[in-house]
Amino acid sequence: MTTLLYKVEGAGNDFLLGTGDWAKRLSGEPELAIRLCDRRLGVGADGVLALGPEVDGKVSLDYRNADGSTALFCANATRCAARAAVELYGSSPRLIVETGWGPIPAEVRGTEVALELPPPGVLPRRLEIESPPSVGDLWLVEVGVPHLVAVAEGLAELDLGAVAPPLRRHPALGQEGANVNLYEIDADDVIAVRSWERGVEGETLCCGSGVVAVALGVMARRRLRRVVCVPRSGDRLTVEALGDPPDCPTRFIGPARMVAGIEPAEELLRVR
Repeated sequence: MTTLLYKVEGAGNDFLLGTGDWAKRLSGEPELAIRLCDRRLGVGADGVLALGPEVDGKVSLDYRNADGSTALFCANATRCAARAAVELYGSSPRLIVETGWGPIPAEVRGTEVALELPPPGVLPRRLEIESPPSVGDLWLVEVGVPHLVAVAEGLAELDLGAVAPPLRRHPALGQEGANVNLYEIDADDVIAVRSWERGVEGETLCCGSGVVAVALGVMARRRLRRVVCVPRSGDRLTVEALGDPPDCPTRFIGPARMVAGIEPAEELLRVR
């Protein structure tokens, strides 16, 4: 179990997951995370997951972004970690994943994993900052990590590489900035979401905590308790309010898949 890395993905958000000795290395060596996550010179991933052993129904999870930086929380990574704990450790389908944000209850139902998330750490607030004409109604929402959430007209055709970086690093968001999650609601009330993630510094196929941040705002404004969101991957993700949104716990449900076991070549692991 300690010789292989595992490629996992949650709604298109992909990670390299390690247990045992691999977990120790991924947790402690940011340069290794950078090399492994490189999509041309390495294996390729949005981040790396160090999964601790299961003890009394709990597993620990340390997360690093593709640039080697750490993050307190990644919702898709947490769903993948829960699925991996069941597959690799034989853990109960109901377990706790200990994250930097706190303990997150998870339930694994085959390829589908549900998380119960606490309320946002800070009450969501509206931001009055300059943005392109197609982007409006900007809010800062914290779901473990900060998210700048905004409505975007013509979302599918939007040049996210031009629009998102200035917003991601806007001074109003503080020194570390925030993920950028833009959304559009279709005629069937399904929410399309596109995400630009810090630590990846690019668009990802899904940002799970960003989906929850978007959903909280939409549920609050439309007086809903359940919404369906579709990220760039095309997967359908469900967010349920466990109270009065936006300041409430949520249940976040979506796919988490085991892709492959990988044994990286020794030369990839050497310090460059």
